[in-house]
Amino acid sequence: MTAMPHEPLTQADVLLEGFLALDTPEGFRAELIEGEIVVTPPPDGDHEDYISLIMKQVIRLARTDMDFSGNKGLKLTSGGRCPKNHVIPDGTFAPTELRLYRGADPWMPCEGVALVVEVTSTKPRADRTDKRHCYARGPIPLYLLVDREQSSVTLFSDPEGDDYRQHCTIPFGKRLALPAPFSFDLETEELI
Repeated sequence: MTAMPHEPLTQADVLLEGFLALDTPEGFRAELIEGEIVVTPPPDGDHEDYISLIMKQVIRLARTDMDFSGNKGLKLTSGGRCPKNHVIPDGTFAPTELRLYRGADPWMPCEGVALVVEVTSTKPRADRTDKRHCYARGPIPLYLLVDREQSSVTLFSDPEGDDYRQHCTIPFGKRLALPAPFSFDLETEELI
């Protein structure tokens, strides 16, 4: 039996293998975003409160039953020669009928995800720009960004290529219309 030569590893292969082998401290999470490994500490209480407020409204008011995950790893197309992005949104919603989370690998494809939510933290650029491009390439139909520094909520929709073609930003305290399959006005009064 003759040994087959292996294809040489590319820099992207080595980066991805190194990323997947990371052993982060408890509570921390590691993501691979546009060829950069990003490690974030556990979120503060306000961050989690914002996610909880949104999650409760979606579960209660959406026209389609939704499942929620606050820690689901998604594999997304990357730009350029980087390996696939591996991103963990603060919140991921998918129609219950799809049962996307049951039996899913730790890093699952994003097909079927209806909405991802991010709340800005210590590195807001990642949420405002880098992750937005990742989600658009998914393509994930809706991206909701809660920007704590700007005291605003932005809904990005209509993904095409590297970005979303539409966005609507409102200040905390106003209502934001979520389109189908949600079809309700998200109340942001409690985010103030």
